[in-house]
Amino acid sequence: MTVLIALAVAACAQTISMPDASEGAVIYNANCAQCHGASGKGDGPWATDLSPRPADLTQLSKAGVFPRARVLSVIDGYDRTGLPGQEMPEFGLLLEGDTVPVDVGDGVFTPTPRPLAALMAYLQSIQAQ
Repeated sequence: MTVLIALAVAACAQTISMPDASEGAVIYNANCAQCHGASGKGDGPWATDLSPRPADLTQLSKAGVFPRARVLSVIDGYDRTGLPGQEMPEFGLLLEGDTVPVDVGDGVFTPTPRPLAALMAYLQSIQAQ
């Protein structure tokens, strides 16, 4: 019985590592680069056929703060309020799986699918300085 309790405590105590930008880069290249371009500037090979053109993802922090909640909501398709056109596909079903706790800026950690958190980390890493 003591062994089972120890195993249960050990399982709960495992540290969940946050994904890093390199993990998100793989997801970005597979799902986003066709429209937003390899560098995220909205100049992908499919961009010329889209109206409106894909956003420059290197400018998301132009107000000085990376809008984590907004980025997650747009990617997963939850909230596209104020976005022109409906060309961007919803990635909510694609980005399922194990979750990691993500603080979207309000100090509350929200369980977020790991691929979605990884993509957010990548987008945050490519912001223009």
